[in-house]
Amino acid sequence: MQDYSIITNGIRKVYRKGEGGFLFRKKNKETIIALDDVSLSIKRGELFGLLGPNGAGKTTLVKILSTLILPDAGTALVNGYDVLKEPGKVRASIGVVSSGERSLYWKLTARENLEYFARLYKVPDQVAKRRIRELLNLMGLEDRADELVEKYSSGMRQKLAIARAMLHDPEVLLLDEPTLGLDPSFSKSIRSFIREELNKKQGKTILLTTHYMEEADKMCDRVAFITKGRIVAVDTPERLKNMIGKNEVLKLVVEELRESVSNVVKNLPFLDDYGITGMEQNSIKTIRMYMKNVDSHIQEIVESFSNAGCRILSLSVEKPTLEDVFIKLTGEALRDEY
Repeated sequence: MQDYSIITNGIRKVYRKGEGGFLFRKKNKETIIALDDVSLSIKRGELFGLLGPNGAGKTTLVKILSTLILPDAGTALVNGYDVLKEPGKVRASIGVVSSGERSLYWKLTARENLEYFARLYKVPDQVAKRRIRELLNLMGLEDRADELVEKYSSGMRQKLAIARAMLHDPEVLLLDEPTLGLDPSFSKSIRSFIREELNKKQGKTILLTTHYMEEADKMCDRVAFITKGRIVAVDTPERLKNMIGKNEVLKLVVEELRESVSNVVKNLPFLDDYGITGMEQNSIKTIRMYMKNVDSHIQEIVESFSNAGCRILSLSVEKPTLEDVFIKLTGEALRDEY
């Protein structure tokens, strides 16, 4: 127990959607299972990735661990504290950064924001002044600390949100899609900061949710795949990628003109495995084929699709990624590419 910062056992969360007001709600409400028997153990000092598509249950789990919502079943411990029985102690020992939610006051300066939240965290004034100065310097925001947050770029606001989460020097950080919607250059700097400064240097335990496979691959010690509320695999990125074996990956983007793509793929005898993704309402499909000696088969593959009336829009040869493992295990993509 002492070796783990986060332990969940059989967490289940169900949402029921109904229409109408209190007097006119439908009897048959739609049931959405957000989390289904989720059990995880995250070691102290570990940077742990929760990787899955939008709607997989990642944010719901973060909200349960941060005591914002209650599970319908199961237990969760954060820093040894039960999220149901000791929510105050849980909140005091975590820092949370949520994507897509305004967690800062834009009409205040960066410094004023941190001073305000320091009081909410009950950080003593002298400690707060020193901590705010250190965090602004750490985030590279000291020169613009007295500007209104509404004048900040998205990347600067995200850095300030991380600083806010660290004001009380928590042992555990819950980072929910921290680079979502950010400029690639800002995303790269924030990823580096999370991994090198917060995790390696300061030893923070970090739960990172993302649907960016590259982010999880480069940053995380271990990764859990989650889809439709269920955990389907947990391991290091390298071990997960080894599930693909020594195969190469041929990625094709095709447009179906007559026959279905799957019929063409199934008739290729040299494939070890394959995955087909794409939005249902779109005729464009992305195919990832796993095989040995890709170069020797490319001409046959191109001819097969051409003969079936499927136009190839792009073709590339890649190394196996976490996306390939996810598709292999679940049959779905982490992101809709088209």
